[in-house]
This record gives sequence, C-alpha cells and structure tokens, in this order.
Amino acid sequence: MPNQLLLEKYARLAVRTGANVQKGQHVVLRTTTEAVELTREVAKQAYIAGAKKVHIIWSDERISKFSYDYADVEALKEMPQHSIDQYKYFVDNNAAFISIVSPVPNAMAGVDSKKMQEVQMATMKPIQFFREHTMGNKSQWTIVAASNPTWATKLFPGVETQEAVEKLWDAIFKAVRVDETTDPVENWVKHNEYLHTNNQKLNAANFKSLHFTNSLGTDLIVELIEDHIWAGGSETAGNGVVFNPNIPTEESFTMPYKFGTQGKVVATKPLNNQGRIIDKFWLEFKDGKVVNYDALVDKDALRSILELDENSKYIGEIALISHNSPISNMDILFLNTLYDENASCHMALGRAYPMNIKNGNQTPIKELEKKGYNNSLNHVDFMFGSADMKIVGTKHDGTEVLVFENGNFVI
Repeated sequence: MPNQLLLEKYARLAVRTGANVQKGQHVVLRTTTEAVELTREVAKQAYIAGAKKVHIIWSDERISKFSYDYADVEALKEMPQHSIDQYKYFVDNNAAFISIVSPVPNAMAGVDSKKMQEVQMATMKPIQFFREHTMGNKSQWTIVAASNPTWATKLFPGVETQEAVEKLWDAIFKAVRVDETTDPVENWVKHNEYLHTNNQKLNAANFKSLHFTNSLGTDLIVELIEDHIWAGGSETAGNGVVFNPNIPTEESFTMPYKFGTQGKVVATKPLNNQGRIIDKFWLEFKDGKVVNYDALVDKDALRSILELDENSKYIGEIALISHNSPISNMDILFLNTLYDENASCHMALGRAYPMNIKNGNQTPIKELEKKGYNNSLNHVDFMFGSADMKIVGTKHDGTEVLVFENGNFVI
C-alpha cells in the first residue's frame, strides 16, 4: 500500500491538474484491476471537485489474455451496441476522461498477433468518434499510472515484492512531482511554464525540418507540416478548460508532414505494446513511409503495429525531450510508454494530434489530410533519444540552427 498522504496528493493532481474536473461534469475513469487503491482515491477526489457522476470502466490484462487464448475471434471482434452508446453518451455530455494504467509486462506474450490485430481493428472502428474527440482535445483527458507487484518486480529484479512495489511508487511520485512537503498542483504550474517556454522557442524558429543523428545509427530527417505548432504541458480543451493530458510529461511535440520523413531511426528503449515487449528495433523511412524494419525481440509484434492499417507506416508525432531530465536521470526503464517516452526523444507511428497544426481542432480531418496530416487507428510512441543525440533544424530559407547537442536542448 503506498503512502496515503502521497496517494491523496497524486489523485488530487490527476483530478485538479490532469483532467481539471469541473463542477457538474461527468468523469469517466478508465482503469485496471491492478490499480484499485488509486482508482478509489481518484474517484473520491473527482467527487470532491464537484463531479456529477464518476463512471468506472475496468479492464484486466490477464483476463484479456484468456479471451485471446480461448475465445473465437469473431466473438471478440463484436462491439456491443450498448458499449458504443456508452461512449457516445460520454462524448455528447462533454465528460472528462481519466485513464489509470498499471501494466503487466508480457501479459500478452504468446498471443496470435493476427488475432489481436483483427480484434483491435474491429473494436476501434465503431468508437473512432471517441478517439477523435479526445485526440482533438474536445474535452479534458489525462493519463496517470499505478504501481503493481508484477510490474514492480520486473523493474526491480531480486528485490522482495513489497519493497519493489514501494520503490516503484516512489519513482512514480518523484516523476510526477509529488512529495510530502509541497503542493503538486503548484509544482505543475511552474513545470508548465518551463515547457511552454520551450514550445515558444521552437514555434518562433518555425523549422522546415529536423535532422536527428547519433552514434547508434539514427540518421533521420523529419519534415514538419506547414503551420505546425509545438505543444507540451497544459492545453486548453474545446470547452475552454485548461488540462494536462499526461502526468508525467517532459516533452515538446509537434506534427510531421506525412510524406516528409527520410532515413533510419534506431530505438533506444524497449516498447511495451499491448502486453508485448518489442526490443532492439529500427525503422527505415522513405517519403514518410516505413520501407524496411527489424527487431531482435518480437519482430512479429512490431509487424502487427505497422500493418494495423496503411497509415500505421507513417508517423504522426515527433517529440523532443532533453536527456538531462527528471525521468531520464532516474535511470529506470519503466517498460511503459507514459514514463519511458518522457525520458527520451520519441516519435509515434500512426495518427497525429490535430492540435499540432494551426486551427487543427476546428478543421475536419479530411481537410487536414489534404495538408499532410496522418490519419490512422494507431498512435504508438517509441523512444529513440540518446545522450549523444544531435538535432539540427533547417529553416525555410535554408538557415541551420543547432537545437540539441549531446542529448539536450541548446536552442
């Protein structure tokens, strides 16, 4: 059991700074059976904040594994109408969404990739409107994490289970700026100011492209979409409420031009996707599209990501994070994207965020696609930053500017 004072502060941070729940607002808490204590505390804090009703949607990775092992694929592909109607109700009522993740590493090891891919495709399409709602920041949403024994002992091998769980809680609290003596909500006001300063510098530069190189083999040029916007930290939802999508976050991110990525990128951290660990992998791009790839660990799972739909082979996000940053300096491989992506420069295969282009949240997706926006069912982040990463930005007039040197912002 985590420190109760810190758990309460963390839950309050998720509600007040993450989702910024408004009085009379519906709250949807998408969570896991691995995170019961935090789920209860977040629900409590949401009601204290004035939530009209907190709706809980539970998941369990082990039960999901059983379904893939024993159920017929056609049965798993069925999305009941009542589930679709439920998400429509949440969207129509401008609900705030809080997700709690607590991964079970390798929970889906051995699952047939094609079966998982079929089910994912079939169940995502009917609620695509929900994904467009959240990724378009129509209302507030946030993601936080909770420790659990399986995850903790994977990160801290050789440590007694309860001690490992506590060590992971300590790392989580440190990463999200929660401690016993300060107010985390106030800490995040200062942190958001720092992130917004980085965004302002990058937006003022208005780069045409970024060139990433390091000693591991990354040599990649990412062209940025015209009228791109760098973001990170707090955002303003379509309903006018300021919120923080990810807790923690250290990134400044923007939208690449769909057809403008060239060269090779080498991942620097394993990717835990859908309960499967992909490691030691690289991708080669031509005109924005992945044309070659390999992985020493679970290449089949990487193939499933790239083949979910045609646009999964293109990227929708590029994010910059200094190697000298709080999560990176902890030197813990979390095996969870929410944390690992905030320790390293990363990119996302698949769908882009409309907010990363001028007037994007007010523009129909079809119109954005004409400008080079990547539309996909996927959005999978992976990490490629390193201590020796160099980034050179090229402006529209050909001027080159050093953005990163030895893994850190210098712009």
